[in-house]
Amino acid sequence: MKIIDVKVHILQSPLAEPFAFSQGWVHRRSATLVEVITDVGLTGWGEAFAQGLEPPQIAASAIEHALRPLVLGADPLDIEVLWHRMYHQTRDYGRKGSVVAAISAIDMALWDLAGHHYQQPVHRLLGGAFRTRVQPYATGFYRVRGQGERDRLVDEAHGHLAAGFQLMKVKLGYGVADDIEVIQAIAAAMQGRGVTLMVDTNHGYGRTEALRLGRVLDELDLRWYEEPVAPEDLDGYCELRAKLRTPIAGGENEHTLYGFRDLLGRHAVDIVQPDLGSCGGITAARHIAALAQAHGIEVNPHVWGSAVAQAASLQVIAALPVTHHAVFARDPVLEYDRSSHPFRRDLVTQPIEMTDGFVHIPDRPGLGIEVRRDTLERFRVN
Repeated sequence: MKIIDVKVHILQSPLAEPFAFSQGWVHRRSATLVEVITDVGLTGWGEAFAQGLEPPQIAASAIEHALRPLVLGADPLDIEVLWHRMYHQTRDYGRKGSVVAAISAIDMALWDLAGHHYQQPVHRLLGGAFRTRVQPYATGFYRVRGQGERDRLVDEAHGHLAAGFQLMKVKLGYGVADDIEVIQAIAAAMQGRGVTLMVDTNHGYGRTEALRLGRVLDELDLRWYEEPVAPEDLDGYCELRAKLRTPIAGGENEHTLYGFRDLLGRHAVDIVQPDLGSCGGITAARHIAALAQAHGIEVNPHVWGSAVAQAASLQVIAALPVTHHAVFARDPVLEYDRSSHPFRRDLVTQPIEMTDGFVHIPDRPGLGIEVRRDTLERFRVN
């Protein structure tokens, strides 16, 4: 079996109502999808994570011009070999960002393809399922004006609760005073309802502001405080982790085993969050998870991509061992972004569904998805 083509599908859709996270305004949703095709008719799907403000054409260009020539003619089952080939050949101009996201997309597609070849779900190829279902958490609470939206965001929390979510991640990073007003109001509204909150500032602050906010968060019994400072500021992560009680999370903007080496080795986080569409794919996630396990640090994948990235995250979450074994050990949870995104439910024939507060992990071959060609055509950018 040989790879005969690697097709890139760039999708974009304007948002009827733009929204903001701490780094800027999102005016459209994007996706960079990869389809790896073999000479025996098997195909696999992968995705390069287009970060909130990232043009999807960047990773697409890396796939087309740098990576596609490296995998054409290769055996798609040589997944580890091809990962290292792609990484080493792009090392002098890659290592981070969109180039590694491009590697992630091809790697993800190779795992999907291998699952179809062996007629097994990816989690079985990864060693088996530690769990068959996962609890999702609602990511949301973006701003549509910027500040002064406390009441609307409290209403949003009630909406997530009504939809069955007991875990919610609140986006902060819009000014410490406004953040405090918002998170205290949401926490008060959810008190006594069995809801656990997390917060994410998307590295919107320096150490002083992050610590000031963190002192307030310490009173709210959160599951984690995500990306409190810039991803490059490992000393800041370590300082906040030492001074705060709330667990510190991060890693969505880190890449490959090499990038995660210092983050984990210095115990800068309590929970590490590789994104499968950015960290180097499923192969890199295996490397990162093993290193995290050795350091006693929880792994909880980040996912903000399309249905393809969601499906890959589910497969990896199924195969993640618990970090601290116990009779009632804490399992990883699934990020379920509730903002407007047409490349989720509309992109696959069987989108993920929550039943009784949980998402069941597909046991169909590969990633367990079938991509809808009509959706590709409707949102394609030429």
